[in-house]
Amino acid sequence: MKKTMVIGASTNPARYSNLAIKMLLESDQPIIALGLREGMVGDVMITSEKKMFSEIDTVTLYIGAKRQPEYYDYVVSLKPKRVIFNPGTTNPEFQELLEKNGKKGIHP
Repeated sequence: MKKTMVIGASTNPARYSNLAIKMLLESDQPIIALGLREGMVGDVMITSEKKMFSEIDTVTLYIGAKRQPEYYDYVVSLKPKRVIFNPGTTNPEFQELLEKNGKKGIHP
């Protein structure tokens, strides 16, 4: 099954990343959550460590462009099929880097 990584995951139920995790859980999607602070959303553990996970199909971003540079190399190294730039996360520099590495960046 395709794994989705949520970057910018939060335990705060008012945050869109939290809502996204809950929707993915309802769809029985495997989720990896990466955030500033560790915690839980449902039965999904939020980690703050950039571990090398395998078979990541989709990375969905919930962090702004100013915070994204520290994730560039990490996301590229995960080799996802696509990266979703959610509203407020648009970043032409990151988009270009992904395209140079054969990845698709999507803006909903």
